Amino acid sequence: MDFLISNAYAADGNQLGGDYFPMIMLIVFGLFFYFMIMRPQQKRAKAHRDLMASISKGDEVLTSGGIIGRVSKVNDNGYIVLELNDTTEIVIKRDFITSVLPKGTMKSL
Repeated sequence: MDFLISNAYAADGNQLGGDYFPMIMLIVFGLFFYFMIMRPQQKRAKAHRDLMASISKGDEVLTSGGIIGRVSKVNDNGYIVLELNDTTEIVIKRDFITSVLPKGTMKSL
């Protein structure tokens, strides 16, 4: 009956990469995680902060909801008044602006 089960032997201690291999792999995975996930996300967040700081009266902007409007008033408390046309104005939070459009975009639509 012994021919169905193979014998198991203990390892002799000479493993691939030596004793430091798990530590090296942990460092490699940490660097991979940083450069592929954390760093691009930090760059996007910095670009969005710079965009929020550069918004001024008269800029034409696009919101995350797809609304295009002209900034008519910038409040210090984080809100912006957008002018959609001559009679309609809405108040939105500054964080919902995704991009600043080139001048004349609203007229070309």
